[in-house]
Formats: sequence, C-alpha cells, structure tokens
Amino acid sequence: MKVLRSILFVPGNNMRMITKACTLPADAVALDLEDAVPLSEKETARIFIKDSIKMVKNSGTTVIVRVNGWSTGLLEEDLEAVVCEGLDCIMLPKAESKEDVTQLDLLLTKLERERNLEPNCLGIIPTIETAEGVINAWEIATASQRNIAITFGAVDYTRDLGVSPSKEGIEIFYPRAYVCVVARAAKISAIDTVFTDLIDRKGLEEDCKLAKQLGYSGKNVIHPTQIEFVNKIFTPSQEEVKWAKKVVPAFEAASRKGLGAISVDGKMVDLPVYEQAKNILALIEAIKEIKSKKGDIKFVNIYEYY
Repeated sequence: MKVLRSILFVPGNNMRMITKACTLPADAVALDLEDAVPLSEKETARIFIKDSIKMVKNSGTTVIVRVNGWSTGLLEEDLEAVVCEGLDCIMLPKAESKEDVTQLDLLLTKLERERNLEPNCLGIIPTIETAEGVINAWEIATASQRNIAITFGAVDYTRDLGVSPSKEGIEIFYPRAYVCVVARAAKISAIDTVFTDLIDRKGLEEDCKLAKQLGYSGKNVIHPTQIEFVNKIFTPSQEEVKWAKKVVPAFEAASRKGLGAISVDGKMVDLPVYEQAKNILALIEAIKEIKSKKGDIKFVNIYEYY
C-alpha cells in the first residue's frame, strides 16, 4: 500500500529546501519543475532534482517529480532530465484528456527500457485543475495502469473558471467531490488540493476533515508546518483502529461458520464493513513501515526552510 497522506511541494531550483525536505515527516516530496520554478530556472531545477532524487529516496520518502504540462512544450525535456533509479512517480499537471496520460505512459515506458529500469516502476499522478479536466476525469483516472492517484488542484481550477477562491469553497465543492468519487471508482488514491492560508491552522484542520469525509486519502501541502496536521487527520484514530481490530477477527471467525453478517458492539458488520476494517489495519501497518524507514524525524527549524 502506497501511503500518501501528505505530499510536500518543493521548488526544484532550491537545493537548500530540497535538503530540508528530507528531514520532514511528509509521506512524499514532490520536486517541482512547474509553477514554483520560473522559466529561466527550469534547467537548473532539472539538474538539482536529478542530483537529489537518491538523497530524498534514502530519507524514506516517496519521490515525486511534478513536470511541466503538455501545453508548455517542456514535458519531454523534463522527463529526459529526471527519470532515473529512485524516482517513484511523475505528477502530471493540468491533465485534460485520456491522451495526456497515455502519451506520458509511452514516454515512461521508453525511458525505463533505455535506462534499464524495472518495467512500470514509475507511477503517474494526473492533476485535475481545469474545467475540461473535470469533465474528462474518469477517462484520465483510468487511462493507465501506472496511475496510483489523482489529485485536485483548486488554484488553477478557479482561475480557469474565472472566479476568485472563496473561504467557503463553494466554487470548488462539485469538482472536489467529483474527482474523489472518480478516484475511488478507479481504485486509486485521491489527493486533495492545497490549503493556501499558512496562518489559519483551524482552517487547515477543518479543510482536512472535510476532504477526508469526501473520501480523500491525503493532501498536497506547501509548507512544513502543514505536514503534522495533515498526517494526523489522514491517519486512522485510535478508536478506529480499536474498532477494526475487533471487527476483522470476529467477521473472519463468523465466515468460517458460514455467516455473512454479524453484530459487533451492537452494530451490524457485513462484507463491506469488514473490508473497511481491513483497510484501516493495512493503512496503519503501512504508516508504521514509513516511520521505521524515516526513524524519529522531528521538525527542524521551519523558518530555515525559506
């Protein structure tokens, strides 16, 4: 199970920030070649990212590179520069069609073969952040077996819609919910949009809780101070784990007796509930594995990040 509770975006042209990111407890680091990097710095960012992939991977973190979208004409150059051993996934911004993903799949297959990488070792995370992308979200989510998740990008979506983001998020509620439904139907993870207010801790917490209730399994983050809140919300609570540990053995014992539904603590448990309980326990075990790889990571001075 690939755990992606938190994906921290880091500008690819800032080696100091990349190095600091290795000391933070994000499940994944997205080394960014797109919005965070000006055109004049793209080549520098490619070099920095290629040189740092092994370092980030060795920190126990999933390594993602967000390339530039197809419309920029820079995507193929990005891939040529960064595809190497240690890279886990490519994040594709502004995915708007099935072809956007299938063409990326073909390029990754070619590079894996040329560079003696394991076939299909590179995943894809398409980002839905335009109206056209929302309309075609199902085709995008199911376009490739490489897709491990899709993520929703609210900032570019509202820009495409021609509106300003509101605190209530009314303008993004439909696509935000729909993208998650699509991801779940496609049997891949759904990663929520960033929360851009770095000061509003209460707002971040409420936003994460809403995303989790919609069905998201993680969230993109843009600052180290957000990681702890995001990881906490998207980690099963002690009560959930305790419940799952009761449900799983009880249902399995009942199944061996030919029963399809039982009662646990006065509530009905059938196959879907049992599967949910199993998923909770699998997620907890996967989170424990991440912690063992990272060791006892604690926050460094976050103000050194900038």
